[in-house]
Amino acid sequence: MVNTKSCKGVDYDSDNRPAYHAAMAKKLVIKVTAGADAPERCSQAFTVAAVAVASGVEVSLWLTGESAWFALPGRAAEFELPHAAPLPDLIDSVLAAGRLTLCTQCAARRDITEKDVIEGVRIAGAQVFVQEAMTDGTQALVY
Repeated sequence: MVNTKSCKGVDYDSDNRPAYHAAMAKKLVIKVTAGADAPERCSQAFTVAAVAVASGVEVSLWLTGESAWFALPGRAAEFELPHAAPLPDLIDSVLAAGRLTLCTQCAARRDITEKDVIEGVRIAGAQVFVQEAMTDGTQALVY
């Protein structure tokens, strides 16, 4: 039972603990900043994105920093992490039902152009990221 007492918009239950409501974000925006340089963090981002897509959540996955290389054909197949799902499979899941975006500046620093990337990958910048992240019902995560 939720008490009417609240502090800074947080409701409290009858035991004076914050009451969490079972509302799920309608959209998930994930920015992955790591690639082969931090494989566990990288894999976590792709795994969360793929699981969210499989759960029916609208997903927008952004490749920045060293993860930018995974926008190129064949690069994800080179990524290995024990006990992790294959990166190409995770990317395919996101592309099938979500959106995969390569950061404009990250692409430019690596001389990656639209003609170089996997089919379905778009290149966009910070303005688009902020617009997506600030949309009502959206949860943003950064790995």
